[in-house]
Amino acid sequence: QITFSQNVSQQILNQSHCPHNQNLDLPSTVDLPHHPPIDHTNTNMLNWRRAKMAYLAYLSASVSGNGRAAAFRVGGSTAARAGSAMMMDRSRTLANAAAMSYFTSRNNRAATASVVAGSAAMSAFGAGRFMSSTCTSTTSLSSTVEATTDSATIIDHPAYEIIQTDTITEFGADCTLYRHKQSGAELLSLKTDDDNKCFGITFRTPPQDSTGVPHILEHSVLCGSRKYKTKDPFVQLLQGSLQTFLNAFTYPDRTCYVVASQNTKDFYNLINVYADAVFHPRAISDPMVHAQEGWHLELENVEEDLTYKGVVYNEMKGVYSSPDSLLQREAQQSIFPDNAYGVDSGGDPVDIPNLSFEQFAEFHGKFYHPANSRIFFSGDDDLLKRLEIMDGYLSDFQDSPESKPASTIEWQKKRFVEPVTVRHPYPVSDTDGQEDTHLLMVNWLMNDKPLTPREEMTVTILDHLLMGTTSSILRKTLMESGLGDSITGGGLSDDLLQATFSVGLKGVKTENVDKIEALVVEILEKVATDGFTEDAIAASMNTIEFQMREFNTGSFPKGLSLMLGSMREWVYDRSPTDALKFEEPLADLKASIAADGSKIFTDTIKEFLLKNSHRTTVEMFPSKSLEKEQLKEEKDRLAKIKESLTKEELQNIIDKTVELKKLQAAEDTPEERATIPSLDLSDLKKEVTEYPIAVTENESNTGVTVVRHELGSTSGIAYANLAVDVSGMSLDDIPLLPIFTRIMMETGAGDMDSVALSRKIGTHTGGVSVSSLISGVNEDGREDGVVTTGEHFVTKLFISGKSTSDKTDELFSIFDSILRDANLDSKAKIIEMLRESKSNKESTIQGSGHAMANSRIMSRYSIIGYISEKMSGVSSLDTVKALLDQAENDFPALLARLENMRNIILEQSTCRNGMILDLTGDANVFEKIGSSVDNFLTKLPGDNQGSKLQDFYSEAHPWAQQAKEEMASEAPLVDEGFVVPTQVSYVGKGGRLYEAGESVSGATSVISRFLGTGYMWDNVRVIGGAYGGFCQFSPRDGIFSFLSYRDPNLAATIDVYDGASEALLASAKDMENDPDALATAIIGAIGEMDGALGPDQKGSLQFKRWLARESPEQRQTFRDQVLNTKPSDFKEFGERLAALKDPSSAVVSSKSAFEDAAKAGKSFTLKEIM
Repeated sequence: QITFSQNVSQQILNQSHCPHNQNLDLPSTVDLPHHPPIDHTNTNMLNWRRAKMAYLAYLSASVSGNGRAAAFRVGGSTAARAGSAMMMDRSRTLANAAAMSYFTSRNNRAATASVVAGSAAMSAFGAGRFMSSTCTSTTSLSSTVEATTDSATIIDHPAYEIIQTDTITEFGADCTLYRHKQSGAELLSLKTDDDNKCFGITFRTPPQDSTGVPHILEHSVLCGSRKYKTKDPFVQLLQGSLQTFLNAFTYPDRTCYVVASQNTKDFYNLINVYADAVFHPRAISDPMVHAQEGWHLELENVEEDLTYKGVVYNEMKGVYSSPDSLLQREAQQSIFPDNAYGVDSGGDPVDIPNLSFEQFAEFHGKFYHPANSRIFFSGDDDLLKRLEIMDGYLSDFQDSPESKPASTIEWQKKRFVEPVTVRHPYPVSDTDGQEDTHLLMVNWLMNDKPLTPREEMTVTILDHLLMGTTSSILRKTLMESGLGDSITGGGLSDDLLQATFSVGLKGVKTENVDKIEALVVEILEKVATDGFTEDAIAASMNTIEFQMREFNTGSFPKGLSLMLGSMREWVYDRSPTDALKFEEPLADLKASIAADGSKIFTDTIKEFLLKNSHRTTVEMFPSKSLEKEQLKEEKDRLAKIKESLTKEELQNIIDKTVELKKLQAAEDTPEERATIPSLDLSDLKKEVTEYPIAVTENESNTGVTVVRHELGSTSGIAYANLAVDVSGMSLDDIPLLPIFTRIMMETGAGDMDSVALSRKIGTHTGGVSVSSLISGVNEDGREDGVVTTGEHFVTKLFISGKSTSDKTDELFSIFDSILRDANLDSKAKIIEMLRESKSNKESTIQGSGHAMANSRIMSRYSIIGYISEKMSGVSSLDTVKALLDQAENDFPALLARLENMRNIILEQSTCRNGMILDLTGDANVFEKIGSSVDNFLTKLPGDNQGSKLQDFYSEAHPWAQQAKEEMASEAPLVDEGFVVPTQVSYVGKGGRLYEAGESVSGATSVISRFLGTGYMWDNVRVIGGAYGGFCQFSPRDGIFSFLSYRDPNLAATIDVYDGASEALLASAKDMENDPDALATAIIGAIGEMDGALGPDQKGSLQFKRWLARESPEQRQTFRDQVLNTKPSDFKEFGERLAALKDPSSAVVSSKSAFEDAAKAGKSFTLKEIM
């Protein structure tokens, strides 16, 4: 479990956003649910170890808020990764449907986040010792960077002593490890050529109980400090910086604070605020911060009931509402009964109220001394300046030799004589007719002494062999057993002091519970006896090696990836640079495989798993009474507290409640705001960044359009996307697209079964995926920047992949096979997929209700929104259930539909006219792949002289009319409530802000973001106690929506939404006399538009701009409007918000919460979901 700082949902939108989801660059776009890539970054590395990052990406994708362009990316299919969804979060760039798949896939078990709960230790995405999970012994891809340490990169400073210098050739980093002489702090300085500069500071913070003190402190230190006097400097930075990453997160044993920026001035501002925050927080002297962020008793009238409030308290109530989260928690605590991992660093809602302010402040004093810190820098900034900035803070302290020993993480000994079984309940609805199912997971503690580098590499490859793809032996056999609906447990977790391995099933019937553990052991015994085939090993090795060498983190800062990777060793007092090196252990492993084949893997299975009795089996069984029991326990507990209090004590609580709300509602003074360092408008880049694009229609007379993006360097990798038109399909069949795209990847193709296809992908490529896209387009003859009717859009099926330039023949061969010859008749596999999809959709609705609420709201006003909701929203759960019934009872009928879909897509006379091959590479890549491209285009299905499709830029899409007709009955403008077992609410409300044909200025992006980071933050999160409150505006559709995340309120939150227009009008008036506030809002909006992109993302972004017929002039006009936003724009927006047309709500919550809302005058049309 990793816990993220502050309103993660807001950060997801404002700091962890995929940049092209925030630009005018991308018009109303829906990446429809799809099967994630096999052996691809977003699949195999976004396992439970990266689940938090995946969740950030997922939320960013699900609610691509505040955007000028409503690029609403829906992640629905939960294919290739095992497990259930829970540990979540990540950063700017994995905002795609795959991210959700992995978030809802591989479970986390090593940390608890302000956004998650479970147990996922967030190693680096793409950067731990084996930062990803994909590489091959057959890959021709060399390390993409080189470095040679020289004297110019070793900087001396009188305040520091140099402990070590090193060069990480794998990542082109010159490294110097320092010790600050006076304070004892360690500082690792990496010199790279990356302009996305990164700073982080990590403290080892082992908890002694489940009061959540590390998590609450992580939130609280960012609420004002000695130098930076506002209530929440974190928010000011969100509102007005160019940061590319701004967050903090809590592991089970450490707390990390991280910032990144491409602007040097901004970078130094961020460092200063964070450094002062961690060392001199207001929180340790002001109990109100602990009350707000952690917990407090709330009472406004002596006649009312006492309640618990607090951001972390409510966040963790949401976490503890998720069966997946509960399973992960019990698994982690069962396997670590004797050390810090045996309690919940995120906090158990039952225990959180036991944390006193004195204990809270004492924890900071004990663990936040510089001597217990690890400070990290990476990027192209000045090396000496780094040391000078930190010396200014570290010099306030004397060395504390006892700090490090006091935070040492004790080893959990492998002491179980025989495996242990643990049973715990999880809440389910008391609705009649729902089948009760169990969750079960088998867990091993793998080591009780440090693993060698070769052992770490070996278990990483072994994990991929066992669990890395849907065809991996352990995952595949478990799913094919039919004993459960979907995989849970992510296999290997190696990001804490000790590695664990976990795997199991969800959706297990009572009669099958006792069979799961035996089956897991049986599979491992068989593998230990039979070994792995040569091609299986080659595929896994290639997959992992490719990923490590490519080191493509997208918009996610590479420096942060390196930092998190280094912490895997550094935080345990081992070498931080050794943690990032993989060449030597990889070479050792290859030599061992060459000599003895799979023996090293079978020996590892025997040593770490089969002969290891420190194993637990955790069963979560359904309880229809648990939710009521928990509510009653809390109510009785509070009633007992109230009965024990005197009148004076009750009045004191009332007074404290009033005082806290007054402080929360108070505006920071101009003097306080002036303490926060900021940029000037003159620091902003005025021009939109454009990326290369060259379009050739009917290339070589093949009838196919080819789009090329020639970049400076892609490290020898070719990125390819084949777009195939699907507009000929019936709208009635569109809900099948998610399962159709999964089938294309998971059932094999032609003579290749699923295993052979997966291994071919793993052996020869860096990953292949299939997805679907709906993109709104600029209608011919329509003025730029106006709200569209929504009738003009393009619909494509995308086959995407990457390989080295010498492997593109194999890459394109795979594309061709899965396009033409995917085995659609695999009944057993399709039933398995549908069961897994049903299970994961239920988990998503329960744990990420804000995304479901937003999708439902969008479906009422937007054609694209309606179609996407049919595919992956709340209503898609019913579709999946119906498809599952059809697959089980009338498979020929389902098969006929699937075959008809493929026939339409590959219709001989028109399919080539709708095909586009999008390629990204450097000049050398394009020179080498030319013949492969020509051969591929020639062999594609269809007639090169065939008929043309309709012009989607001048004619309405064929689905548009039917969708409009269906919307009235299937997505009515009513307030809907979706009932699930949960202790929190996800509250959404939206409506039409602009009518079709009205002009929308770029200023709206500034205003909607301002509203989200200001009014919504203050009232939904700070005062209301929700974990997140935010809003989104889609300029292409003219639709505005409010959303909350893990919210203790329902009716009160809707009241907050209804007050937004008045607050915005007041802000507009204030801005007339406060140009600095206006500038801050503009800077933040520009920062959201400008993010770091990987090479494939640059190509993808420019391609989607072209596909939407969006011109550079249109983008520049939009940016100019952002830069020239005026107070009058705020006033106009506020007036429109007050007159929001046809508003409606969608809420995911519990039955009791809806009953309370009805008493408060908020009624909903209810539907029981689960």
